[in-house]
Amino acid sequence: MNRESQLIDHTLLSPTATADQVQELCDEAVEHDFWSVCISPCRVGLAADHLRDTDVRVCTVIGFPSGAHVSTVKAAETRQAVADGADEVDMVINIGAVKDGDWEQVKQDIAAVVDAAGEGVLVKVILETCLLDDEEIVQACQCARDAGAHFVKTSTGFSTGGASVHAVQLMRATVGESMGVKASGGIRSRETLETMVAAGASRIGASAGVALLGGAQ
Repeated sequence: MNRESQLIDHTLLSPTATADQVQELCDEAVEHDFWSVCISPCRVGLAADHLRDTDVRVCTVIGFPSGAHVSTVKAAETRQAVADGADEVDMVINIGAVKDGDWEQVKQDIAAVVDAAGEGVLVKVILETCLLDDEEIVQACQCARDAGAHFVKTSTGFSTGGASVHAVQLMRATVGESMGVKASGGIRSRETLETMVAAGASRIGASAGVALLGGAQ
């Protein structure tokens, strides 16, 4: 088993992704022993069927990419994703509530997804760190921890920036070893992967998963 490959959520979240492309992503994940595929909610059933009897998990996104959906919608989307076969869900935080400093709303929004996911399904909270200052990142991490989430994650990859070493270090310093930290957005080389892991990332989200391992293994 390649240890680096098990860090990677092999990702395809383009709105134009076809069924054939999702199946190809799944095949690459099996071939390279990636931890999971991360695909849009409408493709969860397809990926789960294609990956049946493999060790590759199915991850999807909730409230993506803006995070501005109401909590009941995020919860319903989560329940549907789990019913369709998702093992992990990456939810986008309510960024507007973060900017308001309404930390109770932020926490309750995350908790709604955690409750909907149920036992055995990992919940990662996407902070969209490129839009937050350091204090907001720290507070958002604390909300994710208090709401029972399992990971904090840097980025959707659809905003103004992706993962940064500083953000990953700050997130890790805030959550300690009690939670995972996922770096995503703009990670396209093995060197960047190694830098993010050194900064504290325990999972990497990337569409260039094969390239991160140096090509075919």
